[in-house]
Amino acid sequence: MSKLNKGTIGSITVKTGEKDFQSIMELPEKVLQFGTGVLLRGLPDGYIDLANKKGLFNGRVLVVKSTDTPGSDDFQQQDGLYTVVVRGFENGQAIDKWDLNASISRVLAANTQWNTILASAANPDMQIVISNTTEVGIVLLEESIYANPPVSFPAKLLAFLYKRYGHFNGSSDAGMVIIPTELISDNGQKLKSILLSLSQFNQLEPAFIAWLDSAIDFCNSLVDRIVPGRLPTSEAEIISKTLGYEDNLMIMAEPYSLWAIETKRERTKEILSFASVNPGVKLTHDISKYKELKLRLLNATHSFSCALAMLSGFDTVKVAMASDQFRAFVLALMMEEIKPLVVGVSITEAEASDFAQQVVDRFRNNSIEHRWVNISMQYSLKMASRCMPLILKSYEQGNSPRKRMLLGFAAYLLLMRTVQDGDGKYYAEVSGHRIALTDDKAASMHIYWQEPNLEKTVIAVLQDANIWNANLSTIPGFVQDLVQVLAACQQQGITEILRTLKD
Repeated sequence: MSKLNKGTIGSITVKTGEKDFQSIMELPEKVLQFGTGVLLRGLPDGYIDLANKKGLFNGRVLVVKSTDTPGSDDFQQQDGLYTVVVRGFENGQAIDKWDLNASISRVLAANTQWNTILASAANPDMQIVISNTTEVGIVLLEESIYANPPVSFPAKLLAFLYKRYGHFNGSSDAGMVIIPTELISDNGQKLKSILLSLSQFNQLEPAFIAWLDSAIDFCNSLVDRIVPGRLPTSEAEIISKTLGYEDNLMIMAEPYSLWAIETKRERTKEILSFASVNPGVKLTHDISKYKELKLRLLNATHSFSCALAMLSGFDTVKVAMASDQFRAFVLALMMEEIKPLVVGVSITEAEASDFAQQVVDRFRNNSIEHRWVNISMQYSLKMASRCMPLILKSYEQGNSPRKRMLLGFAAYLLLMRTVQDGDGKYYAEVSGHRIALTDDKAASMHIYWQEPNLEKTVIAVLQDANIWNANLSTIPGFVQDLVQVLAACQQQGITEILRTLKD
């Protein structure tokens, strides 16, 4: 079987239905990308590739990797080509397809090819920087940008920009659009702040700092797509036989994708022309509504459902969603209880409904092994930040329905009724098994559950400002409602409660 690369692309294109890969692979480099991870290859690189195939963006990606891989390099052997297998549900319909991605031009190692990377700063076509260096990548490390290479990602980026500034004599036309995709709030502005501090540390001239501040658009962004990465070996082999080539870079992704990019500059919108053919790319002056939709309808739904699923004996999201009762709970939770609390000035009814339906599709994806025990990590923190604001808002609005949110919160409390072994860990007892919990508040919750009186336990939990940043026991009716739901769960069992749950 032929290896996927530029030399075999002629025969491959017939089998995949794509057109004119040779001309796509001759397009100039327009994007500098820090990171080779599957999220970047499955999300922004996919948007760029689709636009190139439609003749609209006409640019490829120069990728910087932080380590130099010894021996064979799949990116080099495959000329940057790779396959993205898309599996899941979209608008309720099953999706199973694949795309051959030709967006990556070169992959260079910073440790051994730093001068080559810096030389690309002189490329007038280079207009965009994308990064995904994990949350610890966007940190301030006071270091020289003249090292070969600098250690941190911000220092590498600053060295590149300083080189570009010098080559183009500080021209504003040489300014770039920088879009970090790390999952931290205000990632673009945080990165800008670090670069400004590093500029001062390196004693760079005021004219450069002014150029950095005005000619570079640091965009906050939000990415959302599950990209598990490599397929199981057996599945990859089946797909390879179907496609007729061997691909060591093949990855899998869910159908859903979102890249919300915050900018107010018209020039930036022109540069990011790939957005015009990708509905998942949202160019907006404020990405907060996309953050709110994700936080409440996706993340909070996960957290409200997690303990219920675990106590019901479900190991993964896809197994839970195969249950009619559990799927009905999730749908009603989102549509009837969470959605009305999210709709407001910036989020319309239609936007919230569409997003909620997409969440249901994503939860149903039977190609992704999303384990509830992983979702339960730092459960108390997630419950406080994602879910509790929704519960509080429902009480503020008086008659707002909250049965399912209360049930989800009660299940969380029951899961946190832990036992201890000699190893110092806290274990939840689920279906006769013990599951070790990773939660900084597990010790406090363990102590609260030593109180035999249920109401006193609930009051102690809700009064803990170290968890909730407030005393929640003073909310009229909250303690009584929660005690009632907890008592019902203990007497009837979670499964029975879910079976009989109706408005």
